[in-house]
Amino acid sequence: MNKDYSILIIDDEQSQREVLNGYLLKKGYKTFTASSGSEGITLTQNEQIDIILSDYKMPDKTGLEILEEVKNINPEICFVLITAYGTIENAVKAMRLGAYDYLTKPIDLDELDLLLEKIIENKNLKSEVNYLKQQLRDKFKIDSFISTSPKMQEVLSVAARASESKATVLITGESGTGKEVLAKSIHYISPRKEKPFIAVNVPALPETLLESELFGHEKGAFTGADKTRTGRFELANKGTLFLDEIGDIPMNLQVKLLRVLQEHKIERLGSNESINIDVRVIAATHQNLEQKIKDGTFREDLFYRLNVISIHIPPLRKRKEDILPLIEHFIKKYSVENEKPQLELSKEALDILIKYNYPGNVRELENIMERAVVLSRHNIITVNDLPSAVKGFKTESDPILDENKSLTEQVEALEKKLIYDALTKANGNQSLAGRMLGITERNLRYKMQKYGIKNTNLKIHNQK
Repeated sequence: MNKDYSILIIDDEQSQREVLNGYLLKKGYKTFTASSGSEGITLTQNEQIDIILSDYKMPDKTGLEILEEVKNINPEICFVLITAYGTIENAVKAMRLGAYDYLTKPIDLDELDLLLEKIIENKNLKSEVNYLKQQLRDKFKIDSFISTSPKMQEVLSVAARASESKATVLITGESGTGKEVLAKSIHYISPRKEKPFIAVNVPALPETLLESELFGHEKGAFTGADKTRTGRFELANKGTLFLDEIGDIPMNLQVKLLRVLQEHKIERLGSNESINIDVRVIAATHQNLEQKIKDGTFREDLFYRLNVISIHIPPLRKRKEDILPLIEHFIKKYSVENEKPQLELSKEALDILIKYNYPGNVRELENIMERAVVLSRHNIITVNDLPSAVKGFKTESDPILDENKSLTEQVEALEKKLIYDALTKANGNQSLAGRMLGITERNLRYKMQKYGIKNTNLKIHNQK
């Protein structure tokens, strides 16, 4: 849209400036004018300029001198040289210095229109290419997931099959499990992989701003809307829009989102004009949307629109098989980033990391390993390199239900661990361990016999 582009006209002839300025304003461009090269340079430094139309011959500077200074200020500005002398020599030199093109006086306005349309088209294309390059620097694929557990293999299998379709996907799971990583993986192995992946963190934006972010707005739609804004749905056209924490979307926006999913059209704030879009929506949440439906805070019809393909990522504590390969991956990654030799992990540190509960899931494990790599003084990561919260973790403080075991079996397993830990802390002293557990020494001996706990083994363990 023309109104999104600003043009600076540099010409010492007032009549030429006025003619070009009036014409471009009617075409919807934002314009600036300068009567000298020095004034034009100052405007370029102080204003956001997209295109410069500059006369070649002026009293203080030539067009080529202005071009050189402009490229030093902002090489992204498109510079068009205007000359009455139209020599090939000047034109070639200008192009070599980075001019986009040149026009000869008197200016043919139809030729100017075509040139500006070409510049804008190229700018839009360049912007999209740069955006895609940025995305592809950290390109995600399904194999980005470091996983050996059967539960995650099933997740990845569903994601791979879902990627080939246009269907909406709802990804559920606790914070830190990798919902956005999975969404990117689906996008980058899909037919839409060359188009944008746009992410919106729903709870991070206030309700009024969220509506504008999603659907865009026209100039003057509300106080502070000083220019037209393209919404995330438009930016994601032909690509994928990821709505993170969709459970926090306000009710009034749920209605608009449902309409978009049904009709594949949006309306910017302040406009009655419908814009057709082709966007694949992937949503994610750590909340129970079915419960929110019962509570009246989430629309049931929107839930079914989003939940065409449902993928649940289990927490890390439910797939402990993945902890070791993830640890190895993060050690390698952060050893390289911090220019350290490939570090190893002590058995004691590994034991603690395997037993830890990871309330922050994979994100927390990654932070733990980055910290350990950075703080490690030697080539081996030890228990001392782990955070105190991890070192002090006790599995009995947060027992995990195992659906495959009865209540009796799980209680016995917990009791056995408590006894073992107490005897270990007491260095095998049964009387002290009994007091720590709040039972008699006789009762403790009975339970040790019941569970096959050998105190001699504990003493040997503590002597190592």
